[in-house]
Amino acid sequence: MGNDGGSIPDRRDLVRTKAKAEQADKANQTRARWHFCALSKRKLQEPVVACALGKLYNKDSIIEYLLDKSAYGDGEIICGHIQSLKDVKQLKLTLNPIKSSPKQSLDGTQERAQFACPLTMKEMHGSQPFVYLRTCGCVFTLAGLKTMTASGSPKENQTEDLDLCPQCQKKFSRKDDIITLNPSPEEEERLYDMMNRRKLLEPAKKTKKRKVSPAEEEPPKKKQETAKRPHINSSVASSKAVASELAMHEVKRKTEMSAAVRSLYGDGKPKHKETFLTRGTFPRTG
Repeated sequence: MGNDGGSIPDRRDLVRTKAKAEQADKANQTRARWHFCALSKRKLQEPVVACALGKLYNKDSIIEYLLDKSAYGDGEIICGHIQSLKDVKQLKLTLNPIKSSPKQSLDGTQERAQFACPLTMKEMHGSQPFVYLRTCGCVFTLAGLKTMTASGSPKENQTEDLDLCPQCQKKFSRKDDIITLNPSPEEEERLYDMMNRRKLLEPAKKTKKRKVSPAEEEPPKKKQETAKRPHINSSVASSKAVASELAMHEVKRKTEMSAAVRSLYGDGKPKHKETFLTRGTFPRTG
């Protein structure tokens, strides 16, 4: 090596190092979470709903998924925890008064958010945390909600954990009813635990009793009469019933006999007294 006008290779030229994993563009990820439906990947359009984990969906996409679970290939992975429309909340969103210009729409990073906070007018594009209230569905920035609830009605008119929504005045719990939209992985895990805890606390579904029609319902007097009847041994009652049925059958059989046949059995008249001449004999025809 050397004296040939060439260069001396070092380790970087001789050993192949593992290529770095490609990292997704965070700006595009954030835009996708706040501007597009998490299930259908279509642009968010009202009515917009959110699940207990804070993900945003178009309501029609959720209905399509519930009607046919195979409508979206990754539906079970994204929203497998949604079993009915009761598991999502329709959001009351405020449109952003500042609309994006055509030039800004061409660049995704400069595109204006479709919705904004009604308290602070901050745009809902992920630059700061947004929350929704599980009781009413109103959407605010977390900072704006805390500011308004702290300076709201006097505490003596509220319980320790309840507040009033600054937009619709509906009560909500500061502990259980504030759901973060598009949360971090740690916050999403906490929301998942809250969702499971609420499901465990839900009362079990009661089975509906069949209504008894008036014809099937026994009158009260009849019930009292049946209660007062003495208990009869079933075997004795059955034997008496059989005996009475046999007696009725015998009477019916004799009434259907002809006069000649009935004379052989006697017709109820006293029998003639037999003498020693006729005893043990039978009539002869000759």
